[in-house]
Order: sequence, then structure tokens, then C-alpha cells
Amino acid sequence: MHQSTHVKTEFAAVSAKPEEVNADLCVIPVFDGEDGFQDLPDLDAATGHEISRAQQSGEFRGRLYEWFLAPLSGGKWTAKRVVLIGAGRPANLTVEIVRRVAAAAGYVARNRAVGSVAWIVRPMAGLKPAEIAQAAADGLSAAEFESGSYKNREDVRGKFPSRVMIASTSPIADAVAQGRIIGESANATRTLCNEPGNVLTPREFASRVAAMSSAVGLGAEIIDEEGIRKLKMGLLLGVAQGSAEPPRLIVIRHDPPGAPASPVLGFVGKGITFDSGGISIKPAEGMERMKDDMAGGAAVAGALRALALLKCPYRVIGVIPTTENMPGGRATRPGDVLTGASGKTVEVINTDAEGRLILGDALWYAQQLGATHLVDVATLTGACMVALGRVASGLFGNPESWVDTVRDAATRAGDRVWPMPLYDEYREQLRSEIADIVNSAGRPAGAVTAAWFLREFVDDRPWAHLDIAGTAWAEERKAYQPKGATGVAVRLLIELALSGAGTSS
Repeated sequence: MHQSTHVKTEFAAVSAKPEEVNADLCVIPVFDGEDGFQDLPDLDAATGHEISRAQQSGEFRGRLYEWFLAPLSGGKWTAKRVVLIGAGRPANLTVEIVRRVAAAAGYVARNRAVGSVAWIVRPMAGLKPAEIAQAAADGLSAAEFESGSYKNREDVRGKFPSRVMIASTSPIADAVAQGRIIGESANATRTLCNEPGNVLTPREFASRVAAMSSAVGLGAEIIDEEGIRKLKMGLLLGVAQGSAEPPRLIVIRHDPPGAPASPVLGFVGKGITFDSGGISIKPAEGMERMKDDMAGGAAVAGALRALALLKCPYRVIGVIPTTENMPGGRATRPGDVLTGASGKTVEVINTDAEGRLILGDALWYAQQLGATHLVDVATLTGACMVALGRVASGLFGNPESWVDTVRDAATRAGDRVWPMPLYDEYREQLRSEIADIVNSAGRPAGAVTAAWFLREFVDDRPWAHLDIAGTAWAEERKAYQPKGATGVAVRLLIELALSGAGTSS
């Protein structure tokens, strides 16, 4: 494996006027249409009026992610160059747009190999300076993610700045620190998802999560196959038995001193390190992307890392079942019946519906560990991707009040979700002739019946299911996101925990 020589970047909040900031590159977000830079009256002159020329000619308008680079050679400005980055229409502005715009600016800086970059916090209607600063630190961190870690040529990746500054005359230091932690944690998740299956086996996944957790003071327990067998997790073992690689169950605990007895959030993440489909094998085309079938588990690990560093005052338990799904000689067959740790029996109709099996045992275990409110995260169904594409994750759950709480947290965090139904009639599709339920109810409402399957393993407590099959991986490069792992759901889980979700229920 090629090892990157990138030195860890320093992020800092700088209390200064824009023209006083000393950086190789100043980033200034610009709105689409009329942006007269009233808050930056000397900027145009400092560029030799290149900005006004570009605006008048139509070369630069401020459309979303559009950018324009100019040298700063006159006036009071200390920085060497400025890049204007389009923030779109003011009416459409959200924290998530600020984060994406900052990420796009980070890639501009990276491709120019500048040593230092500074984001100028400008007035933005509806957003406080601290909100802008946090989103900017988070977004700029995203551009630090190394997607080509196995490439041997340094020059194909560009060089991320060694110093990043967020500049404002308002107090933003705490916001910048929080944004940086969130961005780094999302990148840690993306790094795990990007690893090939021959490197990130279940044991290696467990080892890396344990190291990531212990580095921030979290307790991490790794349960091996013997421990899993003692817990009678027949669903997890049933999926794992076709692989030469043994399964693992990862438990991460954030238990801060003085935390209230309730809520105890239980975050459960699917950790299939490679999914061939098993005996019900997948088509060859696109199977290589099944290395990221552990994106839900990685999101849980990344979120717990951030919550420890941010000193979340509430208790959170992360449970990640991890295994491969392979078509070996001992693999579970269609028609086999497995018994979960809960005692529920499952007739396996399709071995490629394996994620819900391992989550069934993990949801049961999270409740045994004391979780009062549950959220599971999984690249669960192609059906959800058909329904919602790659723009939003599917959100299922019960009761409605908890679903609304999770959705509100997602909106604040910029992780788009869309609520899906769980009507009782869908449960009928899970009926089995010889067992309690089947693991696959066919194509109609495939994402819904998969969620209903998970609901079978949840006792009477708030539970939400996030189907991230369409959102965990970007199939095409965008200004703010290269092709590859996205780190979806990390920010949602962080926001949910920090907001004290469940304290009033």
C-alpha cells in the first residue's frame, strides 16, 4: 500500500478583518446575481478590478460552486490571491450548502498546492457567523480526504494546505473546532469505506474501529466468533459461515461522567466488509463496490469518535456486526432456517438479503445493553435507491414522534432523509410457512419490507432505520465530492446525540 506523506493540517479560527488575513489563498463565498461586496469595499480594487470585469462580462456570476481566481496585488489586502466561490441564490442558502461550497473551495486550493487558505466569514441571511464557521471548517476538512491512497504518483492527488484559517471578527473558535472534529470524523468513515475487501476484513475492520475509539478515550469491545456463538446470534453466524473470514461484533460505549440514566442512544451499523450475495450471488457488474457494504457500521464508528471529542453529555452505545457474505461450501442456502439471539426464526429466501439478518441480532443486543432509543444505519436495499436515488436516504421507524426527531436532526446536519411508510399490511409479506418470518419478501416495496423485518427485532421503544444504499457512495465526481465514499449519516448521528434526543420521551 502506498503511504501518503501528507502532514496533518492545522485548522485555526482567526479574529481579523478580511484584508488583514495572511494566507496564500483567501476564499470568499459569493451569491448568484447582484453581489456588490459592500462588506468588502476594497476587494475589487485590490485585484486590479478583475472581479468587476469578470462580473460584467459574465465570466463569473456566483452560480453554485462556480469559482474565479485573481491575484491580490494592491490596497490593504495581505493575502496573495483570492478565489471567489459561488454560493448560489441567497434564498436557497442552508448550512449544508455552506459546507459543500467550502468543500469545493478546498478542492480548488488543493489542486493549486497552496500552503495556506483562509475562509472569510461574510454576512449570510438566516445564518449566524458561528454556524457559517462550523460548516466551513467541516467542508474544508472534506477536501482533505485521500481517496487515492493506493496510487503511487503523488502528483495525481494534489496537495492539501498545511494551514486552514476561518476568519471573522465574531467569536467563532468553538464553532471551528467543532466543525473540524465533525469533518475529520466523516473522513475517518470515508477512509474505512474506501478500503478494499482484501484489506478491510471483519477482523481488520474491528481492529481499526477499536483503535479509533481508544484514541479518543472510548471503550471498545470486540466479540469474536466464540463470543457470538455464546450469545446465540444465529443470524450473524448464518451469514458468516460461507466465508473463510470469521465474524466480529464491535461494541463502542460513550459513557460520560454524570450522564443521565436516560436516554441511552443505541446506534447500530451494518458491517458487511464484502457482499458477494452469497449463494444468491450478485451480478458481476458493479460487485466491486460491495466493499462499502459496511458504510453504516463505519458511520456509527465515526459518529462515536466525534461525540467523544465533543464531550457529548449523553450515553451512546454503538453496535456494529461485521462479516463477509460469501458463497463458500458451508454457506447458508436459500430455504435454510436460522434462529436469532432473540429466539425468532427466519426462513432464508434470498442470501443476498443478509444485512437485515446481522442487524436483527445487533438490534436485539443493543437493547440488552440498555439502549432506550435506537437508530440503525445500513446500505440495506437497492429498492431504496430505486425509490429515492442518490439524493436522500430512506427513513423508517416508530413512533412517528421519534421519526420526526431523527428527521429534524438530519435537516440541521445536512444529511437528507425522506420518511417512508411502515403500514401493518406490509408485515403480511414477511409470512413464512415454516418459520416466524422470511428474510426477503420479493420486489414489491422491497425497502419497506426490509425495514419491517428489522422492526421485528425491536421491543417497545423508539426505533429508526436509515437505508443509505443510495447515498453512501458517489458514483460521479462533483465540485464538493469526488467519486467514492460520502460519509453519509455521520453528521446526522452526531447532531441527534448532541441535541439530547430522547430526553423528553
